[in-house]
Amino acid sequence: MTVFENLDRRLLPGFRRQTVDTGDGPIQTLIAGDGPPVLMLHGDPQTHLCWHGIAPELARSRTVVLTDLRGRGESHKPGPTEDHAPYTKRAMAAEQVAVMEHFGFSTFAVVGHDRGARVARRMALDHPEIVERLVVMDIVPAIDFYEQTNAAIAQDYYYFFFLTQPRPIAERLIAGDPKRFMEQILTGLPGATIPYDSDALALYLKASSTPEAITAMCECFRAGRTRDIEIDRTDRLQGNTINCPTLVLWGANGVVGQHFDLRAIWSSWAPDARFQPLDCGHFIPEEAAREATDILQDFLN
Repeated sequence: MTVFENLDRRLLPGFRRQTVDTGDGPIQTLIAGDGPPVLMLHGDPQTHLCWHGIAPELARSRTVVLTDLRGRGESHKPGPTEDHAPYTKRAMAAEQVAVMEHFGFSTFAVVGHDRGARVARRMALDHPEIVERLVVMDIVPAIDFYEQTNAAIAQDYYYFFFLTQPRPIAERLIAGDPKRFMEQILTGLPGATIPYDSDALALYLKASSTPEAITAMCECFRAGRTRDIEIDRTDRLQGNTINCPTLVLWGANGVVGQHFDLRAIWSSWAPDARFQPLDCGHFIPEEAAREATDILQDFLN
């Protein structure tokens, strides 16, 4: 049994592992429960394990689907391209829709943190007939992030600018000490006091430090800085908004909560939005699992 399987058994009891190939490559998936479906998408540089403090409780009354996004964990990791197209949140969202279709779900709720929240938001914009409810945790859309960035934000979120440099600058520099770089992101952000499960943290570091995973991370940020902004700009010009009930959560002590007016930003994208800051930093699923679970239970009902 692999370290991935052992941790799933310990931290996500009752969840069944299944690999789903939607055409581009395998997506590692876990599923448990019965009832209305909810897809949960993890952040960076993590895996589906980040939901271990929340997903089992939600699965008592819902069908919960967890995945490793492309580029992370046990899922496929497309290589670099000139246009970064494989890592646009549009491409990643379409892939996750295909995963849910594989399980027979034509409509569902989606919950995302960090990178997963960017994918979830794009899914709600591109597939409004599918997403019934949307939860985004501790992000602002790409276009708003880069338009509103100042020196203080750039200092705290330096890797948003480092990882977007032309290949292979970031890849080569990270390769000198990849685990330390990933550890800095996972534990070194302002306001970070994360009670990680030690085995889960070790797996995050191991899984995100391979050459393929490092390239995937860089490509995802490059797509965010280029293609994702272009797509956002088109939506803004066309007046496209999210038409489902949306819950915006953020850590009041984190970078996003300290530097952005989330109510103003998200109100322009999601007219039916509700807002809830939490007394934590960026990594809500593991910093504030109990509080987040209660909020999600109420919103998803």
